[in-house]
Amino acid sequence: MFLHRQLLKFGGFIPDKSYLSLQYWLYMGTCINWKSPTTFTEKIQWLKINNRDTKLHKLVDKYDVKEYVASIIGEEYIISSYGVWNDANDIDFDSLPERFVLKCTHSSHASVICKDKSRLNIKTAIELLNAGLKTSPYKKYREWAYKDVEPRIIAEEFMENKGEDDLTDYKFYCFNGQAHYCQVIKDRSEKESIDFFDRHWELQEFIGLNPKAVHSSKTIKKPVEYSKMLEIADKLSAGFPFARIDLYDINDRIYFGEITFYPGAGMGCFNPEAWNKILGDMIELPDIA
Repeated sequence: MFLHRQLLKFGGFIPDKSYLSLQYWLYMGTCINWKSPTTFTEKIQWLKINNRDTKLHKLVDKYDVKEYVASIIGEEYIISSYGVWNDANDIDFDSLPERFVLKCTHSSHASVICKDKSRLNIKTAIELLNAGLKTSPYKKYREWAYKDVEPRIIAEEFMENKGEDDLTDYKFYCFNGQAHYCQVIKDRSEKESIDFFDRHWELQEFIGLNPKAVHSSKTIKKPVEYSKMLEIADKLSAGFPFARIDLYDINDRIYFGEITFYPGAGMGCFNPEAWNKILGDMIELPDIA
């Protein structure tokens, strides 16, 4: 951990490719094969360096992406926004409803889930969000898509699924415009579980990118609108070698979450480890000059 911290502290002057080579070695214990990457995690690093389509900046921005997604699949899948600010001190809490969510538009490092505004510690919320504005996925993991994304704070509608304490995340791993696997994350506030299902909703043996996670002890039912979720994931991932499309199934209605191009920053592990290569084979990297 000491070397990780030193790299983050003093690595600002190191070129992206060299930085990622060192970081990958620290996290994964092996070197990246830049000329012929084969594993999923290697290819994610390759895409950070070589896939520099400026459209990616909009797609990873949690506020700007909503317009893009709505233009493809429709407004009905978009969670309502109440406002967006450059500084948490500018948030008009009086104008917000009793329940809402605040989060940074450029990262996942800070969020405030408010279920009762009368009990919200506004000072603590402001401090957390302003600290989140100072984080940078580009600086920490050289995730290029975030490089020129303006750090802001967005307020969204609080979404709740009947009978559940936490929303279930459905994260579709899409390769060349088709969703092949759905990562289901449940019970985040308790003992988080991670399960992968294939396109036909058959439970898979592997877990990733957190090998310490566990399979759910409960049977996970296929969402009522699963076929529509697949259709949406296919549409939103079209044109990309790899994209993870995050969706919610809330009271049998689909909502868009976000688009991610570098899950786990491409620094996580799979269990069994062989799936790093299996998923890597599914990413067809584009030719570059």
